[in-house]
Amino acid sequence: MLVRRGRRSGLFTFVAVHSTVRGPALGGCRMWAYEDSRAALRDVLRLSRAMTSKAAVADLPLGGGKGVIMLPNGGTLTRERRHAALLDFGETVAALQGQYITAEDVGTSSRDMNVIAEQTKFVAGLPRQRGGSGDPSPFTALGVHVAIRACCDRVFGSGSLRNRKVCVVGLGHVGSRVAKLCAKDGAKLVLADVDRSKRKLAEELGASWTTPARALDAKVDVLEPCALGGFLDDETVPRLRCRVIAGAANNQLADDRIADLLADRQILWAPDFVVNAGGIINIVEELDEYSPANARRRVRRIAETLGEIFDHAEKKSVTPLAAANQLARERLLA
Repeated sequence: MLVRRGRRSGLFTFVAVHSTVRGPALGGCRMWAYEDSRAALRDVLRLSRAMTSKAAVADLPLGGGKGVIMLPNGGTLTRERRHAALLDFGETVAALQGQYITAEDVGTSSRDMNVIAEQTKFVAGLPRQRGGSGDPSPFTALGVHVAIRACCDRVFGSGSLRNRKVCVVGLGHVGSRVAKLCAKDGAKLVLADVDRSKRKLAEELGASWTTPARALDAKVDVLEPCALGGFLDDETVPRLRCRVIAGAANNQLADDRIADLLADRQILWAPDFVVNAGGIINIVEELDEYSPANARRRVRRIAETLGEIFDHAEKKSVTPLAAANQLARERLLA
């Protein structure tokens, strides 16, 4: 764990390296406002652990890590201070001498990776004109889409989304793409986001609109959380009226024991670190000789991985989370 205060921006930067057993730790740089530095520290540690599991379950030659730039109270930066913060973060990455490779995450973009790359070569997700693969969100969205279909096949006996009622919560780069893919499949959509301007997408897709809070009470077949995590807890799980939860949000469970509550309610929860692995799978292709077609082919294997996890969970009478964690442990030990 490395914590530094940027000499240019004055902002705290954090990098957590959870594991390098399978290779260098890879994880995005999150730029976010927290209540205090302890909350930022907890978040980066938790996210780095999830990245280890994500890489291991996807059978990638990478470990798990995460980076955070802690925004000041209010969460806004001038253009100059933002640029300075990215340079400061680049120096933090460089100090780890290749143990950690960064990429974009919530609050950062492929253009921001350009700035970070001024200070370190250990950056992935650079724009295509610089030899990178650019925005990873189309690959993350593809992974979520195939995961939803795999879950529907398990629960309803068919992977078709035609006339399935699907609620997407969080319409950022990934969530909006997932919504479009589901609409193309004939799903009946309910969309939600804290940003009311995203309602325009609902109108374009002929979808219903609701708030993120009310989305948890929506009577739907599939709930797709694509915003921030931690929303599945003792209070929200009893309110759910869906059969499947599969989305891009990280750390959806407030605590691992919530997986048991979901199983008790016969809600199939697809482990988030399996579902949202499309971006990191794409980045692995970038680290070699990049081929978008190969990346898409490997991302679609998320459906097969989920099938293996669900089979193991049923056979051993455990939750999908326990089965996924077991698969991660086996691959880390190997």
